Amino acid sequence: MPEGLDVDAMIERFRERAKAVRNRNLPPVAGPERTKFLQQAQSDYQDFAIIGDAEASLDDGVLTLRIDLRPKE
Repeated sequence: MPEGLDVDAMIERFRERAKAVRNRNLPPVAGPERTKFLQQAQSDYQDFAIIGDAEASLDDGVLTLRIDLRPKE
């Protein structure tokens, strides 16, 4: 693994970011700005949560994040 790269810590930071977005307070906005804020928060949460669920491997200098997007049974 390249020096200074801690993939497990990186993935944990994405988990923490997803949690922070989910728990973020809604600013005092209304109308279209509120809708835009909520849509952005949902996108941020989804992106962070997906990477937070990844299994990482480093092979020949290539970082691979394996993410199972199949529905849970």
